[in-house]
Amino acid sequence: MALEFQLNHADPATAATDCLVVGLFADGRFAPSGQAVDKASGGKLAALAARGDLSGKTGRTALLPDVPGIAAPRVLVVGLGEAGKFGVPQYLKAVADAVRALRTGPADSALLTLPEIAVGGRDAGWNVRQAVIAADHAAYRYTATRSKKDEPGLAKLAVLGADAQRADFARGLAIAAGVELARELGNLPPNICNPGYLADTARKIAAEHANVEAEILERADMEKLGMGSLLAVARGSANPPRLIVLRYTGAGKAKPHALVGKGITFDTGGINLKVQGGIEEMKFDMCGAATVIGTFAAVAKMQLPVNLVMVVPAVENMPDADAYRPSDILTSMSGKTIEVGNTDAEGRLILCDALTYVQKYEPQATVDVATLTGACVVALGKFAAGLMSKHDDLANELLEAGDTVFDRAWRLPLWDEYQTQLESAFADVYNIGGKNAGAITAGCFLARFTEGQRWAHLDIAGVANGDGRKGLASGRPVGLLTQWLIDQAG
Repeated sequence: MALEFQLNHADPATAATDCLVVGLFADGRFAPSGQAVDKASGGKLAALAARGDLSGKTGRTALLPDVPGIAAPRVLVVGLGEAGKFGVPQYLKAVADAVRALRTGPADSALLTLPEIAVGGRDAGWNVRQAVIAADHAAYRYTATRSKKDEPGLAKLAVLGADAQRADFARGLAIAAGVELARELGNLPPNICNPGYLADTARKIAAEHANVEAEILERADMEKLGMGSLLAVARGSANPPRLIVLRYTGAGKAKPHALVGKGITFDTGGINLKVQGGIEEMKFDMCGAATVIGTFAAVAKMQLPVNLVMVVPAVENMPDADAYRPSDILTSMSGKTIEVGNTDAEGRLILCDALTYVQKYEPQATVDVATLTGACVVALGKFAAGLMSKHDDLANELLEAGDTVFDRAWRLPLWDEYQTQLESAFADVYNIGGKNAGAITAGCFLARFTEGQRWAHLDIAGVANGDGRKGLASGRPVGLLTQWLIDQAG
């Protein structure tokens, strides 16, 4: 992990740490530990705040050396914003601001006191868990393919909390590790993270965790199953496809929950080559796969009392002499035929066979996760994933889970009227729906392969990664999915 974590209930004023982190509201009031530290310092912190040297505005930090009466050689004061508006986003931002301020510098260790602050009805256990996740996320650096590794800086973070929160602390560590795994897979270049690499990652997860089994289907296995849609997308690539299956058994013979993740490890667009720009970011087209792998790893680390099956169709979409073409007719594993209108609408073509395959496990609910459409980015921007489902109860479970951990989704309709945009004269379904409602018609396409299933679709094209040359994978929606599975475990 990016940081080494401890759960600590030390007296902040006397704690043995390189840096003590306290919170300050915009009105000049310190959070409880800050008040205690100020008292121990003889009012030094309050005096600095009163004369404007410390700010409680959101995003502000100030590192104070050698505060009198305090054992730590440094005190970091973090702005919390207006007390009346303090909630989940402000809390998570304050934790991240603290870690970013200390990420490089002389402090090797710190004690984070922010979990003591009341956050919008959340309990102390939630505070501790989410502090670990937010801190690890802020500390993450991608170094796998860089010759220059980490600079010296913060390596150990103690989180203020009691023994009663130890289980929540452990869950925070597991989820943070899952988010970090998802980010690392997303950030790796496609010449490393190809379908075979994802398969090896799954095997490693199975080897390292109890109650986990891995199964990797090769091209010949998929041919026997009739996965003509998935295999068509793979035809143009020198890297063979894999169908990756992980099974975790934590609840006896109960029917499993299922996660399916789009694993296009690089997307050229195929014969419909991407010429409009942005092709260099298409290594992120496997972030659906990365997030379900990260979620699965977190569940296995937590040993949640649920059964979980994960399926990842892992494929490269490349153009060569054998690549599939617009106007080809494909026969999917379900038996439904598909007319290809655009080879750059390939994610739904691999997902439809994976969604058919996963039905063999008789899941009580299936959620697929995919960087599926640019239309979803147009509709919702970078802040919310697009959620589609015909099952109100499942949709509400996912929305509530996202709100709980501030990994939010927004529901879009899957009305039958949109299905008319997918009509074909030559096959059962067309793989594109035209320029209107592109995110929704992509969901409608998948709905045709999940009939009779309790199913939801998450389009994460907007939230999976940042933009530009320095944009990194976000690890979303590992937070939403793990919270949903925690809720299902009861």
